[in-house]
Amino acid sequence: MSSNPRESWVALREDNQLVEVMFDRPDQNRVLGDIFLGKVEAVLPGIQAAFVDIGTGKAGFLHVSDLVLDEDDDNGNGNGGRRGRRNRKLPPIQDHLRKGEEILVQVTKEAISTKGPRLTAEVSLPGRFLVYMPHSSRVGISRKIEGRDQRSKLRKMAQEILPKNSGGLIVRTVGEEVTKEKLEREFQRLHERWQSIKQTASSQGAPAAVHREATLISGVIRDLFSDKFEALRVDSKKTYDEITDYVRTVDEELLDMVHLHNGPEPLFDKYGVEEEIQKAFRRQVPLKSGGSVVIEPTEALVSIDVNTGRFTGKGKKDPEQTILRTNLEAAREIAKQLRLRDVGGIIVVDFIDMESQENRDKVLRELRSHLGRDRARTKAFEVSNLGLIEMTRQRVRPSIFNSLTAVCSSCGGIGRVYTPATVVRQIERTLKRAAASKEEKSIVVRVHPEVALRVIEEEPELLKRLKGRTRLDLRLRDDPLMRLDEFRLLSGPAETDVTEKYAA
Repeated sequence: MSSNPRESWVALREDNQLVEVMFDRPDQNRVLGDIFLGKVEAVLPGIQAAFVDIGTGKAGFLHVSDLVLDEDDDNGNGNGGRRGRRNRKLPPIQDHLRKGEEILVQVTKEAISTKGPRLTAEVSLPGRFLVYMPHSSRVGISRKIEGRDQRSKLRKMAQEILPKNSGGLIVRTVGEEVTKEKLEREFQRLHERWQSIKQTASSQGAPAAVHREATLISGVIRDLFSDKFEALRVDSKKTYDEITDYVRTVDEELLDMVHLHNGPEPLFDKYGVEEEIQKAFRRQVPLKSGGSVVIEPTEALVSIDVNTGRFTGKGKKDPEQTILRTNLEAAREIAKQLRLRDVGGIIVVDFIDMESQENRDKVLRELRSHLGRDRARTKAFEVSNLGLIEMTRQRVRPSIFNSLTAVCSSCGGIGRVYTPATVVRQIERTLKRAAASKEEKSIVVRVHPEVALRVIEEEPELLKRLKGRTRLDLRLRDDPLMRLDEFRLLSGPAETDVTEKYAA
């Protein structure tokens, strides 16, 4: 963990490799997990959803399945819960929400691109061992806790500490070996927090924030840190003290695993984290087999292509086995890269074509096996008729790539710019328009030095030819501050910029 007043970073390493990175800055305006008193801006029966103003700029999206409904309202059986409710016939949203109404909501997904945050009215409060759900009535156990007897024991303990009609609970993975007394103490803290949230909301006017989720580092310590880690290293004395104070209250045995880094070499440099983060921005990831994985994020989905590169070893005699080895290695790397880059949404993977159905199944099993390490919910479907594997990965925040980078001002995000030859032809057409207007007499054409060099070396007669055609007094001026594919037309003695007037 690396922390300073301007940003906080958390890096998770498994088998001496970086597998997950999280960061936070004050200017990121993170709201995931925060609870707001919102005001309904619009109710849309057509999509059974509402837009709610929570005071963060973009209105949040609230689907009918995320409302708090009475058991009689949702036309279903059982104890509720968001997942079960999505499979039921839900009542019309317009019967439960009105424009201008105030509603308590929690952010379940950050605003991404042009979309506002995703909201739910089914508030949940995470603790170290429990998640408290005030509007539910079910008791659940983390799917990562295995063993029927242990799950049954934890469910019974949770049911015993939960007063009637006081909500629901989920026992988290970290709570696998927790005592009943610790569970009870944490439930009381979470229940008191909920009462405080309701009291704060009742005294506020919408839109307003009524509860902030824990900071990045505090949340990670609460949610992840356990005896399954070998060590936790942090480079900030202030953060180290905060972590040790918290760990001391929940599990003193973990204190020996917390270390303060004091060396002259930066913590992330010592463990190669900074270098791995930089690699996560590259579109091409090399494989040890000689192949590669190419990752291309787009607005609609992320496409991933697997290439063989060069055949190695005995591959020349048995290309199918070489392809299988490359695909298996790629499956492992793809699972790692999705987690490292925090890529979400729809993902399409084009593995190298294989003739054997058995080999295709091996690659799919390998991919699913390594996706099982991911904290985000993922689902990989069977190989399609086109030989593609389609999958989805839970997306709750912008990817690291989108958070740390901005669209290139030169190329507009497409990753390509016009060649100097193309720019010269654009200039030629634009000057013809300027001449046709009969409004210009003299023009200075300002261009990038490479474009000027192209004219001098490849088309030295260009200006003379254009002067003859356009009857304009033309001069070419290079400017190293110009973008490669940019040009400006400056008119008359005052050199007034008239580019926009004549450019296509």
